[in-house]
Amino acid sequence: MCGIIGINSNKPVSATIINSLKKLEYRGYDSAGIATLSSGLINEIKSEGRVDNLEKNSLVQSMQGTIGIGHVRWATHGLPNSINAHPHSSQNVSVVHNGIIENSTLLKKFLVGKGHKFKSQTDTEVIVHLITENLKSDDIINSIKKTLKSLHGSFALGIIFKDQPDLIVGARRGSPLAVGYGPNENYLGSDSYALKSMTNKITYLNDGEFCIIKKDHVEFFNEDGVKINKKILQLSSEEKEYEKGDYKHFMAKEIEEQPITLKNGIKEYIDTVNNDINIYNIPWKQNEISSITLIGCGTAYHSCLMSKYWFEELTSLEVNVDIASEFRYRKNRFKKDTLYVFVSQSGETADTYAALDLCNKNGMKTCSVVNVIESSIARDSEFVLPIHCGTEIGVASTKAFLGQILILYILALKFGSVRGDLEKKELSEKLKDLKNLPKLVEETLATDNKIQNVSSTFNEAKGSMFLGRGFSYPIALEGALKLKELSYIHAEGYPAGEMKHGPLALIEDGMPVVVLAPRDNYYKKTISNMQEVIARGAKVLLITNKSSDEIISENIWETIEVESTNDDLLPFLLTIPLQKLAYYSALKKGFDIDKPRNLAKSVTVE
Repeated sequence: MCGIIGINSNKPVSATIINSLKKLEYRGYDSAGIATLSSGLINEIKSEGRVDNLEKNSLVQSMQGTIGIGHVRWATHGLPNSINAHPHSSQNVSVVHNGIIENSTLLKKFLVGKGHKFKSQTDTEVIVHLITENLKSDDIINSIKKTLKSLHGSFALGIIFKDQPDLIVGARRGSPLAVGYGPNENYLGSDSYALKSMTNKITYLNDGEFCIIKKDHVEFFNEDGVKINKKILQLSSEEKEYEKGDYKHFMAKEIEEQPITLKNGIKEYIDTVNNDINIYNIPWKQNEISSITLIGCGTAYHSCLMSKYWFEELTSLEVNVDIASEFRYRKNRFKKDTLYVFVSQSGETADTYAALDLCNKNGMKTCSVVNVIESSIARDSEFVLPIHCGTEIGVASTKAFLGQILILYILALKFGSVRGDLEKKELSEKLKDLKNLPKLVEETLATDNKIQNVSSTFNEAKGSMFLGRGFSYPIALEGALKLKELSYIHAEGYPAGEMKHGPLALIEDGMPVVVLAPRDNYYKKTISNMQEVIARGAKVLLITNKSSDEIISENIWETIEVESTNDDLLPFLLTIPLQKLAYYSALKKGFDIDKPRNLAKSVTVE
């Protein structure tokens, strides 16, 4: 979603802010802006589109000021144009904002009555005028405190003041915000990735907290304006500058990095010497958990669906899966013996964090599977399982998806083992197969040429379907999502057995249909469902695994064979050609693969 950068330094900051905003581009955005203080004035420059457009502005290049804020915006209120871009400024105050102010209409009506004039369509501008109004009768601390208490909704804020040229205010409720520390300068950021280029010393604000950032020190306050102490965390230095290298897009690189993602996860969680699982610090006894609820959004939700099959197959646990945005509004019947598992690439997904917060308030057992161990979801979970896939820039998740399902599979094996649902010999065989998985994924990546050839047919169609049964069904959903995200082609994922219950009406002559039919327990049933769509004129792309047995069907348009392994692990291999199909479809259409329209990498608003 939106991204924030603030810098308070003893040297000009505009170029550094621009460079930091470029690191936030992967979050998804439609406009950008910067504001600095110099000569007793707020200087604000904004532009529609990419940060490059902002950087090319000659006024930005000559911009002065040793204190400033910058923003990349993902539109929620108002069209994506330069007027609605952040920062928003009055004569005295400039604000950048991530999140949504739910009572902005009422606040705007109140402020207009006070004589304030608005320029934009955004909810953010009410914050500017509210602070300006409060400063008429209060100092900065009380004005900020009073303003924050008036705001309903979620926010991360960066604020500078014309009459306070030595400080930046940061505030957080719901949306993530971090403070970074450097020599003779300090920073504010919505994303530790953007701050990493300047510092590896970070403090995260918790909900309701705000801070005052000066060049040489930072003060933190709770929601009542009482000064508090905060820990400084040292970020991992493992992740070096992440560049595309010889790849045309980050997504292409990230698809090819998936064997490394799997190797890292297996190395972290599998004890190859004792042939066991390295998850020993689970804070609950096995008899304290009788059910598990998996919660996520988008691709992470598909990871949860995938793991439901594994948990049911490998354990005696009762298993439920929830979409995070639905979970928090339902009348949940919380149970003390349920483990709630939250899955998120960024660890900042607003809906998922809200579901976690609800569970924490009800005293539930919570575990998170995340890629960013410093994230809000990781920090507020009782137990954290990092996926160790490294930085992922492409908005459409690839290696993080494989990382998520890997860790969830290993967790299912662990529960099956400690509960006695899985015999030691069976566990040993599954771990042996798992160690060979990175090599199989590497070999499956070689299906490149055939995928390139079939992608044109999907581009020419008005829609497509992805079908699978059992373990393959969540992968069909994920394949359809990838095609939608990147190629803007209507695609639907369905359980193959559901076709005759309505969706078969959509099949028409020449419609491309992807059928995932690995040679597992569902194979013959899936092939029968495939015949139903072929009989209605569909062009079927069959994706199965290599076997000496002939495929028992005729009139298949194209077949792609992935490598073979045990049934549990086939979803990892089936995922690869679907990722490549989406990638090549978008490539042939000339779309922005790493930054698809209307989407964001880190969804930090509800």
